[in-house]
Amino acid sequence: MGFVRSDESKKMEIEELKRMLVACAAVHRRKDEEEFKGARNNSNNVPKEIGGDGEEKLVCVTSGVSFLGLALVNCLLLRGYAVRILIDHRDREELRELMRRTCSNSVSVVTAKLTEVDDLTAAFEGCRGVFHTSALADPAGLSGYSKSMAEVEVKTTENVMKACGRASSVRNCVLTSSLSACIWRDGPLQDLSSPVINHESWSDESLCIHKKLWYALGKLKSEKNAWKLAEENDFKLATICPGLVTGPDFIQRNSTATIAYLKGAQEMYADGLLATVDVTRLAEAHLCVYEAMNKTAFGRYICFDRVIASEDEAENLAKEMGMPASKICGNAHDHIPCPFELSNRKLTSLMSSTLGRCYIESLNE
Repeated sequence: MGFVRSDESKKMEIEELKRMLVACAAVHRRKDEEEFKGARNNSNNVPKEIGGDGEEKLVCVTSGVSFLGLALVNCLLLRGYAVRILIDHRDREELRELMRRTCSNSVSVVTAKLTEVDDLTAAFEGCRGVFHTSALADPAGLSGYSKSMAEVEVKTTENVMKACGRASSVRNCVLTSSLSACIWRDGPLQDLSSPVINHESWSDESLCIHKKLWYALGKLKSEKNAWKLAEENDFKLATICPGLVTGPDFIQRNSTATIAYLKGAQEMYADGLLATVDVTRLAEAHLCVYEAMNKTAFGRYICFDRVIASEDEAENLAKEMGMPASKICGNAHDHIPCPFELSNRKLTSLMSSTLGRCYIESLNE
């Protein structure tokens, strides 16, 4: 995929996928037993998404064994989707062996280089939708995210978009961007059009370069290029801009993005813009947006479930990551008013309106 993950991170990802596939196999066995007994109608087994024609739908998840990728694959499997996982060739044999012992009918593995459009096109062919989680890893495991990584991310996202346009079966793509592509705006507050940061807000490219916010720059340029290419290649695109992604062992399993996202953390905290989202919630948001793309879903969606607004919250977050709270909140105090407001109203409204379809149905299955 372009970058080598640490052995520890890889081991955690493989173990998590193993647990997920075993759980998936148990769910499918239960469903098969219920169908045999006549307890279920066959039409309930297919994803209730694009087309609604009862045909099994196949989707592809890039970086499918990343922190977000695993959560998303799990979410899709529980909804009855068939999932094609795009992986690095180094993980191929180990994952194939896992799937032979679990739910291989629901999950398949394909290897492709994000640097090769032809590889990606072949990987996407047959899939109705693509989830590009754009999870890159720092080969050194230390610096978080470099300027060169930002350039690679822009290029690989461009390749994914071109492949979506070339693959005859692909209709929709959901791209994982970042809240950092929205919040870094230049100029004093009084000169900005609004103190509200929402799906219409974009970071300033020159500011990201000046502050060396390479993660924000990579996400910003990738997303803007994606919108241009989606329009040129005539497929539907939606982007999700999450805050800092948290969840079980997130600092170990998602270290590159975590370290990179927190560059400028003190400024984000002081401005009321340091937000987090649980990885499961983020995966559910991806699914809900995807399922609504042929109806009401469009454009960009900011995704977070918590704004770090107090020293106690900053300390708790810092404790999870094994760093001093001062790295996050600096000398700020609780009584200092935050000049900006984050709004995820667009996504919240969508997920509320599709709550039954996204959650309740899966719970009742």
